Amino acid sequence: MTLLDIIFLQDAGAEQGSPWSMFIMFGAIIVVFYFFMIRPQQKKQKEERMFRETLEKGDKITTIGGLHGKVISVGDQTAKVELAKGFEVTMEKAALKPVIDPAAQKKK
Repeated sequence: MTLLDIIFLQDAGAEQGSPWSMFIMFGAIIVVFYFFMIRPQQKKQKEERMFRETLEKGDKITTIGGLHGKVISVGDQTAKVELAKGFEVTMEKAALKPVIDPAAQKKK
């Protein structure tokens, strides 16, 4: 008798459960995915969108590349950022994130 025969024999002897238990299990998996993966991602996207919409002159930012700077002016899709004294660049708003204060992170 091979291992494959043993597996098929075990499967043939297994009792058939209620089809509702399978639906309940799939429903539970979907709920777990929603609360642990989808919902936090949607919340993060909403916060980033609100940051970009409320971006103002003088805000301190971080670029997606890790550069820190200060907003000089804001347009519809772009913002002019001062990375160093006298060094200004125009960047897409999608490439900007708020500066995360390390002291505020420790309190959480």
